[in-house]
Formats: sequence, C-alpha cells, structure tokens
Amino acid sequence: MSTLLDVRGLDAGYGDFQALFGVDLTVREGEVVAVIGANGAGKSTLLGAIAGLVEVRAGEILHRGEPITGLPAEAVVRRGIALVPEGRRLFPSLSVEENLRLAAALGRPGPWDLDAVYALFPVLRERRDIPATALSGGQQQMCAIARGLLTNPELLLLDEASLGLAPAVIREIYATVPRLREQGITLVVVEQDIGQALQVADRVCCLQEGRVTLEGRPAELGRERIREAYFGTAA
Repeated sequence: MSTLLDVRGLDAGYGDFQALFGVDLTVREGEVVAVIGANGAGKSTLLGAIAGLVEVRAGEILHRGEPITGLPAEAVVRRGIALVPEGRRLFPSLSVEENLRLAAALGRPGPWDLDAVYALFPVLRERRDIPATALSGGQQQMCAIARGLLTNPELLLLDEASLGLAPAVIREIYATVPRLREQGITLVVVEQDIGQALQVADRVCCLQEGRVTLEGRPAELGRERIREAYFGTAA
C-alpha cells in the first residue's frame, strides 16, 4: 500500500498552549488508523492540524508526498481530505439537505452525491427538510459524516463519532466503515473508546499528553499493552 498521509515531528497548539510534541503518524492508502487516548491527549488537535485548522509550529504534513503544512482548510478539502469534527458543528439555521448541499457545492468528482449519502443513511432523506439541529444526536452524527462524504474525500478524518451516543447508535454508525472502505476511502478515526477503535482499526496510534506512546497493529500489540499506553503506564 502506498503512503497517503505522512505526519513527521509535528508540534501544534493554540496560542500559548502546545498540545502536540514531535508526533509522527503514517497512514497508508486503504487503511483504517485509530488514534486513541484520554481527554486532552491531543487527538482532536492532530486531526485539526492535518485539516488546516490548527497552527503547526514545527514538523511537516505530507499528502501523497507533497507538503500541505500550513495550507488553509479549503485547500486541504480540495485535495481530498475531509474532517468530520467532534460535536458535528452543523449549521443550525439550515435544513439537513441544505447542510449537505453546501458540502456538495465543492464539486470534487467522485461517487458521493445526495442519493449516495441518503442510501447510506436513509433517515436523512426522510428528515431532509427539517433543521439539522432538530435531529437526534445519532442522526446529527450521520449528517456530519454525510456532509464530509459529499466532498468526495480519499481520506476521512472522523473525530469522536461515538461521543455521547447510545451503544446501538454507535454500532450503526461504525457499521458504515466497511462500506466506506469499499468506496476507496481511507480513514483516521479518533476515539476514546478503546474497544470500539480496535474493532475497526488496521493500526492504532496512542497519544498521551501530546506524544505518541504506542503505534502498531492491534493484534501484534495486544490489548493490555494498548491499555497501558492509553493510561500512560507503558514502558
């Protein structure tokens, strides 16, 4: 598999606060990479830096071997990298379909259009005319994922998709991951839920206080070693 994304020695943060320290991450085409860690580990900062939303202070980010460090978010999306942010961040004044059409307006070619995302999440078609924020939490998460897909990304950054949702809804959302892979999408999934992350991941990267404490294939690392890295007790 060819390397799709390469993060090297990344320092990033907000204002006077530094959240990431020398982070390395490689994502190969067709993989699902789970980035795990406790609250405040730097997971969302990492995705934000890749997406062009967080200041990079040192290091570099390469997409297909080309530097994208410091590119504005719109330019990153046009290259085929889409972020589904924590908290969904839907436009409350717009309907479900209006939220989706905004993403589709980018015009990047690919298989994802309104019919395709409605087939993936049929409830969105049924509720397309209501305000997006009138949806349930799980439906809002589906809408946020659909919005990301409508930019026709080759790399989808999925930030805390399970946060605050019922277990049945989480299973429904994560059941879409194989279908996304079938469409050629590579995923980086940020999760606090270790069990959920390991179910879908080809490789896992654990962050603790802004630093990588463990990286590799779940089967090779073992659950106990992953838990130790998560809680900061790994050697």
